[in-house]
Amino acid sequence: MFAKAFHGKTVWLSGHTGFKGAWLAEWLVQLGARVHGFAQPPATTPSVFEQLGLAAKIESEIGDVRDAAAVQASLHRVRPDFVFHLAAQALVRYSYEQPLETYATNVMGTAHVLEALRTLAKPCAAVLVTTDKCYENRERDHDYTEEDHLGGYDPYSSSKGAAEIVISAYRRSYFGASPVRLASARAGNVIGGGDWARDRIVPDCIRALQRGEPIPVRNPHATRPWQHVLEPLSGYLWLAARLAATGGADAALATAFNFGPDKEANRSVGELVREVLLSWPGRWEDQSNPHAPHEAKLLMLSTAKAKRMLPWQPTWRFETAIARTVDWYRDVTENPAVAENLTRQQIAEYEAAARAAQNTWAI
Repeated sequence: MFAKAFHGKTVWLSGHTGFKGAWLAEWLVQLGARVHGFAQPPATTPSVFEQLGLAAKIESEIGDVRDAAAVQASLHRVRPDFVFHLAAQALVRYSYEQPLETYATNVMGTAHVLEALRTLAKPCAAVLVTTDKCYENRERDHDYTEEDHLGGYDPYSSSKGAAEIVISAYRRSYFGASPVRLASARAGNVIGGGDWARDRIVPDCIRALQRGEPIPVRNPHATRPWQHVLEPLSGYLWLAARLAATGGADAALATAFNFGPDKEANRSVGELVREVLLSWPGRWEDQSNPHAPHEAKLLMLSTAKAKRMLPWQPTWRFETAIARTVDWYRDVTENPAVAENLTRQQIAEYEAAARAAQNTWAI
């Protein structure tokens, strides 16, 4: 897997107490890496970080990316071979409530990681993660490419667009001759077991189903590029492995990459909820509110660059991603002790499916 790039290597991972960060930490442990996490305490109860028992498997440092000195001290002490920056304020609706926190975390937090990397002075491959919402979304039938305009209607989206601009400026200003190889990654809407955030459709579904209540759906007609959490994580890992392997010889890899599903997975929220109910029967109700804060109705990603240059491609279809996600929540609801083994099992199933599909990173 990933040409064994991570076995015995040291990884600095920000945001390891969050949903995607915890899955990435678990996968890296399985790949034989020494993982140092840097993040604030888990933001939800329950949290997948605690459900996976990650505190006993990795070096977990509680810290805030808004603290430049703490970020630099951590990175310089760990001296990693790989860096994955996932720490973020990741919720659109929360960003309306706390815009300054959102900008401080997503823009300045990213700048603090870049500044620490600028002075690291050792070979390192770094992938800084933003989002598909970093694009200036004009709500039209268009697959956004890495060359499209950055922007954002809401504080969250615009903060991620700004973070990408900061990453690009640092890369061109400081990392041309640096031993640090730097890329950014933009992922579509991610689902999977262990996401307990508020105001996200899958956790909203699960909480309602656990209580035997109808699922509240705010935007049933909004379309998103849905993908299981392991899809973009495989892209981040393979991008980092390729950066490390080329040693800076391929400058085109030190750029931005989209990681999303095939076009068949661009589905509406309503379609996603109906697919969830096939695995966990229940019902849903339309709670559309014309006075609610703005959220994009149409969003699609092009992954042609990742397919051509890495090469990378998605593995699980939409229906499989939903089924594995609901399986995780249902089984953990019945027996919380199975979370760790179930997560490892799904990682192994995903690796096997990628190998069967002849995905380059898995062969």
